[in-house]
Amino acid sequence: MRKYVLAALWLWGGMGGAGLSSLIYGADFRFAQLTDIHISSTATKQWLAQSIEQINNDSTLDFVLVTGDLTDNGDNASLEWIAAELKNINKPYYTICGNHETTWTESGLETFNRLFGERIAFEHKGYLFLGFNTGPYVRMAYGHVQPQDLNWVAQEVKQRGKDKKLILVTHYPLMEGDVDNWYEATDALRRHNPVMFIGGHYHQNLFHRYDGIPGVLGRSNLKDKDQKVGYTEYWVREDSILVYEHNINEQPRQWAGISLSQRYYDPLGHAEKYPSFSVNQRWADVKEIWKKDSGVSIYSSPAVWKNRCYVGNNEGTVVCYDLWSGKEIWKTQLGGRIVGTPATEQGVLVIGSTNHNLYGLDAKTGQTLWNIHTDEAQMGSVAVAKGMAYIAGSDHKMRAIQVKTGEIKWTFDGVTGYVVTRPLLEDGKVIFGAWDNTVYAVNQQTGKLEWTWDHLKGHLHYSAAGVWPVSDGKAVYIVDPERAMTAIDLKTGRELWRTKQSKVRESLGISKDHKRLFAKTMQDSIVCYEAHPQKVTELWACNAEFGYEHATTMLPVRDGIVYSSTKDGLVIAIEDKTGKLLWEHKVGNSFINTVVPVGKDAVLMTETSGEIALLRKIK
Repeated sequence: MRKYVLAALWLWGGMGGAGLSSLIYGADFRFAQLTDIHISSTATKQWLAQSIEQINNDSTLDFVLVTGDLTDNGDNASLEWIAAELKNINKPYYTICGNHETTWTESGLETFNRLFGERIAFEHKGYLFLGFNTGPYVRMAYGHVQPQDLNWVAQEVKQRGKDKKLILVTHYPLMEGDVDNWYEATDALRRHNPVMFIGGHYHQNLFHRYDGIPGVLGRSNLKDKDQKVGYTEYWVREDSILVYEHNINEQPRQWAGISLSQRYYDPLGHAEKYPSFSVNQRWADVKEIWKKDSGVSIYSSPAVWKNRCYVGNNEGTVVCYDLWSGKEIWKTQLGGRIVGTPATEQGVLVIGSTNHNLYGLDAKTGQTLWNIHTDEAQMGSVAVAKGMAYIAGSDHKMRAIQVKTGEIKWTFDGVTGYVVTRPLLEDGKVIFGAWDNTVYAVNQQTGKLEWTWDHLKGHLHYSAAGVWPVSDGKAVYIVDPERAMTAIDLKTGRELWRTKQSKVRESLGISKDHKRLFAKTMQDSIVCYEAHPQKVTELWACNAEFGYEHATTMLPVRDGIVYSSTKDGLVIAIEDKTGKLLWEHKVGNSFINTVVPVGKDAVLMTETSGEIALLRKIK
């Protein structure tokens, strides 16, 4: 359990009006921090306006940092509104995104980046400020520092930071339990000798040490428990940085300070703790047949065709590898982030991008055969069958596309929310959830709506939008963030049953004979239920000891083995009829996307940290 440290490295005593005035004018410069604004209502908008008015009336503030969770739902409309509102600040301001912009982004962050930029980089009076995204991206997971952002920081410091004091800006604290690769990030970033980190996320004044590096988290702009609205100020002096809470119509109150003459950590040192990989000793017969480090974050599962696999990454590159050796065969640059999992059909790789395009690539060569330009980002995963591809995106449309020609057979434009899931093709229907509390079923031949299910109407964050639905031919089964598993009548969309018995969340699979459902709980276990439209029966539970878990990953089944993966780098294999744990292997410490079984005891995986690997249990 994390111990929150409320005390600072050192504090100055209380000050009267004279002391306050002398510090204001004695500071080299001062700046404000707005964080966790969570625009969602008239009240939250008023609180932001009050803070901006007070900041504007303070001529001693040089600039403003806005450190994430600007919105509650991450939607384009809220981002556009707050972008316009922040323009009322009468001094420079610099903005990074928070988890509410990344987890529920309908544009794959394209809207945020267009409005605010992808990163923060500026110099001010001998200081260099660098800020970057800490995720998580499109699904529930721990935060994550992307390898390309660590490289970017190194380049910025090399180019213009040699004589500057470095302040790093993130939304999450770079700590275990917050960011999955905290140890890699602190080991890399300490080499640049940062003065401190500035962040938010926890809605309160907190001081931490990120493997020794000072880290300050500011209060939220929302009303606190005392019904006060406010923000944080930093007073930078020759020998120190003082941290103040400044509530509306009150004097600033100092609560922390950092000495600029004291050394708090060794720039050449290392993290205080690293993840344990001891599980790999227990299952020593599981080997990484090959492993590639792409150096770019990956947020989708690989696709497999014949003896090749295909991986799309966060810089818009699609790479084809030999399945069994890992040798790179070809590489194609599409331009926008790739979030949804692609699929192959008839030698064509179908894939969507946040650059508003759908692509059909020659699976042999990577050549673009066709592309379809749409109105919004395409983050959905692809389902294919009989020469057709089915994919939905953020333009509120599901499309049926002929994979050979790119011709659109039909378009269903009745979706209210955006789509990131892979649709289920069953009983002549295309079935999928969206971030609008609704599960849709449309006719596979015509695209006409057949039914909807919206049990969770009015609770956007409880949408069954991340799960890939499954079916036994009688019912459609889903799980959702309300920790429930639900059976829906395949013909009519009527809810048959709903249970919160095992507290499962956004993970699901079904056996080859369609008799057993598999789901991952939020604490240690994989569970199996009977696939039955009338009754709820748990068949077994396997304690895999993976701890607290909320990663959105499905549970594919092959050759009698059900596979799962976790937010911190673990791949799990279980006998699907008995629940016997067959093996586990820890690849890294970051989110592993839904794995792809490719043969007897062999599984292909991608990790958000940029790794692609083929695992196999050696007899």
